[in-house]
Amino acid sequence: MEGVGASLATGIPASLFYVVMRIAPPQFRSRMWKWLYQRMANSQIDSDFRFMNYGFDESPLAAPLLKEGDEPNRLFIQLYNMNIRDTELQGKSVLEVGSGRGGGASWIAKTMHPETLVAVDYSGKAVRLCSKWYSNQKNLIFQEGNAERLPFESNIFDVVYNVESSHCYANIPAFLSEVHRVLKPEGKFCWTDLRDRKSMDNLHGQFLEAGFNIDSNSEITENVVSALDKIDRDRRKMIRDRAPASLRKSFETFGGVPGTPIYEALKSGRISYFRYRLTRQ
Repeated sequence: MEGVGASLATGIPASLFYVVMRIAPPQFRSRMWKWLYQRMANSQIDSDFRFMNYGFDESPLAAPLLKEGDEPNRLFIQLYNMNIRDTELQGKSVLEVGSGRGGGASWIAKTMHPETLVAVDYSGKAVRLCSKWYSNQKNLIFQEGNAERLPFESNIFDVVYNVESSHCYANIPAFLSEVHRVLKPEGKFCWTDLRDRKSMDNLHGQFLEAGFNIDSNSEITENVVSALDKIDRDRRKMIRDRAPASLRKSFETFGGVPGTPIYEALKSGRISYFRYRLTRQ
């Protein structure tokens, strides 16, 4: 782990990050992601940096109406909206697994009006930042936790959603089992993330094996790549202005900046972006 961390920290080629993502054993890859997320949380405490996802570009006719203060983050918010927009959240008990900087959870909590939204992340530093930033939202709670061992009783959530996070997990069957366990019968699971085709075929089967019915699924790669193109200039500037020099190359790769291996894999089709809506049996 220290070797990978050192390589990322010094910006030695970003391609190393991509290779490790693709071929490293799951436990090692999970530890690498956790290391990077913790470094990001420690080095990026700017309250303006509240979204970590790649974004989703769509026709203005299909796009959600946003308040003026949310417009600068429209493309990031649209990815969250795309993931949950056909699922009723008002008055429901909702769980986000992998909440990052909390921007998505905050927008959903104030816009979709769940009774409670609990946002779990395995970075304690990120959870503490979010608890401070969003302390005025009474229906929103941030909590440290592991996606593969969720710290909740069974059958308590109406909806669980997961955005661009599960590729970090070492044990996907354990994650899916935990989501199934904490959902109420007939509860909804909204998932979106990137995978290569073989991994996605495998995950499709794992959804079924975990006890979910698949309500709908789609590939949204084109929309995600379009969003990455549109945010390219601002994301590069944000990384240049706010990230430590030793981590800028790694952050660019992590952030899907055009020209980096992850972006090029999405652009070429070697990796695709998917969305699933599922129901617990």
